[in-house]
Amino acid sequence: MNRLWLVILTSVVLVWAGSAFAAAVAIVRPPTPSADIDETLSRLRGELLSVGLEVVIADRPADDDLAGSDFRAWVEHVVAEHGASAVTVIGGDDVPNAVDVWLAKASGRFEVAKVAVPPNTENASQILALRTIEVLRANLLDVDWAARGRSDSPAVAPPPADMHQEKAPSQSAHLGIEVGAAAVTSLDGLGTAIMPTLRAGWAVRPWIEVQAAVAGAGTRSTVTTTAGSARVSQQYGLLGGCYRFRSERRLWPFFSLSLGVLHTAVEGQAKSPNDAYSPDQWSFLVDGSMGTGLRLFGRYYMTLAAHVQIAEPYIAIHFADTVGTVSGRPNLLLTFTVGAWL
Repeated sequence: MNRLWLVILTSVVLVWAGSAFAAAVAIVRPPTPSADIDETLSRLRGELLSVGLEVVIADRPADDDLAGSDFRAWVEHVVAEHGASAVTVIGGDDVPNAVDVWLAKASGRFEVAKVAVPPNTENASQILALRTIEVLRANLLDVDWAARGRSDSPAVAPPPADMHQEKAPSQSAHLGIEVGAAAVTSLDGLGTAIMPTLRAGWAVRPWIEVQAAVAGAGTRSTVTTTAGSARVSQQYGLLGGCYRFRSERRLWPFFSLSLGVLHTAVEGQAKSPNDAYSPDQWSFLVDGSMGTGLRLFGRYYMTLAAHVQIAEPYIAIHFADTVGTVSGRPNLLLTFTVGAWL
């Protein structure tokens, strides 16, 4: 169990350290946005999340007389309230035609960059979102997230406002690949084993993900009695779904439910005059887990989760006429993974 607690302690320290890297961009939402404005808000939010930024939504006051120094004072209030590095304001009554990007500088002043598209531009929402991201990339290189995540990439200047874009890149990544380790034990005396694990996920929605996972080929669990000992190796494969709460945040909780198969092999060693057996069992497996994800930088993230697994049929390991331990009723796991969105 000491190894299990070491995994827990290391993960908690990494989660705490990673929380210091947060940076945010505020998106201003008009009082009564049209369907086109809502689409632009959604696309812009998705693009910001895809490059590792936190996103906060600021509701613009219903009094639309904010202008000049009054509007600047309101933007300053948004920056102070949310700790934002930039504020984006979508222009246009019903159809979006521009985005004003207010960049907060260390000196306390603002620089304003305007991203615009010609009237009746096809896919205006998507083009505005993508061009706004380019403005932020080009102007926020002095912020920690950009310096760490993109210091090896040249800054891209924003395209001219009247430039036509025929084909835009994909809005965001949907495929996540994770690698890590799983620590497995049971409530009935089975020792802890560490297994490498691989997980792949497809984000159907920002908050819903279909996942497949496999683990195995690690150390073996052991149990020892006066009648003999046994070494237990386990491998499993799972397919299921994951629901993520507040997926737009840097730190998000989640829970998942999966079904799959469990392969358990026992290598028995008996003391004379007892006989040793080495059963091999395939079982149906149900896995439920709760955990936390942390966005590191760019498209990289890590997860820490606790699992409960129930197998049917399960394996009972006998020593003489006594049940020494039971595997799969239930098994407890702790998984730690590091992943990236592709």
